[in-house]
Amino acid sequence: MRPDQTLVTLQREGTRITARTSESFIQEAAAGTSEREHQYSHLTTPLRQRGLACTVEYGLSDYIVRAELPDGSALIISPPQEPATDHPPGYPESWLVTRGHPDDSTLHEVIYDSEPDGPHALYGGSVPRLLAALDARLDLLGLPPRPEPRRLAQESAADAVLHRAGFVPVVLFRERFHRLPSAMTNLVEQREMVTRAFDMLQAEGFDVSCDPDLLDPSRPPPGDHGLSLGDRLGYLTESIQSAAHTSEAVAALSELTAPGDGVLQRVVESLNTTADWWEGLGEPVDPHYANRLRYITKKLDSYALEIRSMRGDLADRHTYHPDKVLVRVDRVAPEEPAGSRVAAALAVSPTARRMTPAAVPSARAVRPALPTASPSSAPGR
Repeated sequence: MRPDQTLVTLQREGTRITARTSESFIQEAAAGTSEREHQYSHLTTPLRQRGLACTVEYGLSDYIVRAELPDGSALIISPPQEPATDHPPGYPESWLVTRGHPDDSTLHEVIYDSEPDGPHALYGGSVPRLLAALDARLDLLGLPPRPEPRRLAQESAADAVLHRAGFVPVVLFRERFHRLPSAMTNLVEQREMVTRAFDMLQAEGFDVSCDPDLLDPSRPPPGDHGLSLGDRLGYLTESIQSAAHTSEAVAALSELTAPGDGVLQRVVESLNTTADWWEGLGEPVDPHYANRLRYITKKLDSYALEIRSMRGDLADRHTYHPDKVLVRVDRVAPEEPAGSRVAAALAVSPTARRMTPAAVPSARAVRPALPTASPSSAPGR
């Protein structure tokens, strides 16, 4: 796997089939050498992402995290230590973060203190607040930031593929992954959905690892796919970003707000239809979900009307954007009507392709040929 490529692993875990991105396994590998390190992986992983060497050591009555800083000083991240007590399972009720130097006794800095009498007591055992305070101090010390934007973009792309493949997201405190629908217990259906996800992920350039038993080798390889509806709508975002005149931004916004057949109107119609369909499934809880969906849709419909009105206000401005005019000041009007460009961008083309080319699949992700004789013990995919 290339360092800049995300690995997605499809596997059976107990009674469920899950899909996990490489970030999940990086966290486990970095912190999973012992039970005590796994307990603090939510702290050691983000610190390691910023280049710090971390260890988990035993303090007075509980384990602490020690992070070495480039100047020789160290951060000590500690749950309550005194008086020595048996802490209940789960996360501590408070945190204390100090900075000290083994060769300089004058350096003693309290970075975060959420103990009952501390300046951050309001936040108690909140890990996000703790990490925010750590990041702020590490920024001041000049440490490089963690590569969040790229990781999030990769995870978001994998999430989108798995979502379209029919997987259900699971978000827990320490981890996030996807799984097959809980009521999907038929092995044939499971293999069909896993195979579909496998093919879709490969087509998007992801490195995919999968247990061959979860795949259906008889399923034909997928054909060429055009841009998804979401990707085609992405051209509206690009049009607005590059717009120098309000008329150009309005042309793109109009595709969303047009009465009758605008994108927002079609979304409202689709959700209302979904509510009607859901209500007829026959379970006692189904009318509740259907009514809730109708309530949300009604709100969305009212927001769509407000956005349509705001679009009219923007159209009335009919002026150049001050931040864009220097680039295109010589243009009095668009050389080509913006509306036609937007329509062309949204048109479905049978030859359309994804903007990002798919990477060459790794050996473990190669689609197998159908067996011509009795199955061998080699992986089918």
